[in-house]
Amino acid sequence: MNGVAASIASVGPAPVGDDRRDRRSVSVVMVVYMTGEALEQSLACVLADPLVDELVVVDNGSTPAEAARLQTLAARDGRLTLVSGQGNVGFAKGANLGARKARGERLIFLNPDAFLQPGCVAGLVREIEGRPVPSLVGGRILNADRTEQRGGRRGDITPVSALLSLSSLAQRVPGWRRYEVHWEQDARPDEVLAVPTISGACLCMRREDFDAVAGFDEGYFLHVEDIDLCWRVRRKGGVVLFHPTAEVIHIGGTSQTSPLKVEFHKGVGLGRYFRRRAETPGQHLAAWVLSPVILAAALARPLLWRLRSRAG
Repeated sequence: MNGVAASIASVGPAPVGDDRRDRRSVSVVMVVYMTGEALEQSLACVLADPLVDELVVVDNGSTPAEAARLQTLAARDGRLTLVSGQGNVGFAKGANLGARKARGERLIFLNPDAFLQPGCVAGLVREIEGRPVPSLVGGRILNADRTEQRGGRRGDITPVSALLSLSSLAQRVPGWRRYEVHWEQDARPDEVLAVPTISGACLCMRREDFDAVAGFDEGYFLHVEDIDLCWRVRRKGGVVLFHPTAEVIHIGGTSQTSPLKVEFHKGVGLGRYFRRRAETPGQHLAAWVLSPVILAAALARPLLWRLRSRAG
C-alpha cells in the first residue's frame, strides 16, 4: 500500500467553484465487506470532499477491528451513517439498503477500495444535470499507476462478446477485435461520452434516476449488477455516460474473498443477465447454451492466474 498511498497523497478538498451555490445534496453510498486497509483511505478521501454531504456505509461484513473503527468514525463525524447487522447480503442489496437510507438528491456509489480524486464528485454531479431520466454517469477508473483500469468503459455485453473477451480470443484472433467489450486501451475522449456500459466502482445517479429503474437488481449477488443497471437505463431511454476527467484510483482485489468465489459469482451473474435480456427464441437459446460455457471461462481465469504466477 505504500506506493498507493504515495500516488494519492495529493488528494484534498475538491475545487468548489460554483458547485456549492444552490446545489443538490450529495450522498456517497459504500458497501463494505472485508475490505482491509484500503477502506480507511477510501473513507478519508470521501470525507475530505466538501461537496459530500453524507456518507452511508453498508457493512456487509468486517473484521471486529474494522467494525470498531467504523463505529468510532461514525460517532466522530455526523456525516457518516453506518448500516450494519444485515449480514453479507451481496452488493446489489447492500447498495439498495444504502440508497434508501441516504438523504441526498444525488447518489454516488463508490467501492470501498476506490479513492476519489480532486474534482471527481463535482464533475459527476455537474454532468448528470439536465439528462433524461433515467441516466447515470461513471467516473474514469484508474490503477494505482494512473493507467486506465479494465472495465471502466465497455461496449454492449452479449453472450458472444463476453465469451470472446473472457477467453481473450477477441484480442488474439484477427478480425475479432470488434467483439472486445473493454475499451480502456482506446484513447481517452476529450469530453463526456455516451457508452453502453460503465463500472459500478464509481457511478452517479439522481434520486429520480435510481427510483425509475428500481435501483440495483438484487438477483445479482456480486458483479454484473452494474452491467444490468446500465442496460436497464438504456432500455428505458436514458443515457449511460463515461466521464474522462472524474477520476478514482481503484485498488481492486483487497477483499479477503476468494478469487475463485468472485469469478463464480461473475459467471453466474453473466448467465442470469443474458437470460434476462434475451428477447427472441434464438437469443434465449444462445443464453442458455452459452451460460455454462461463460461460467467455466470465468472459473478458469483465477486458475490460469495462479499457474502463470508460479511459472513466473
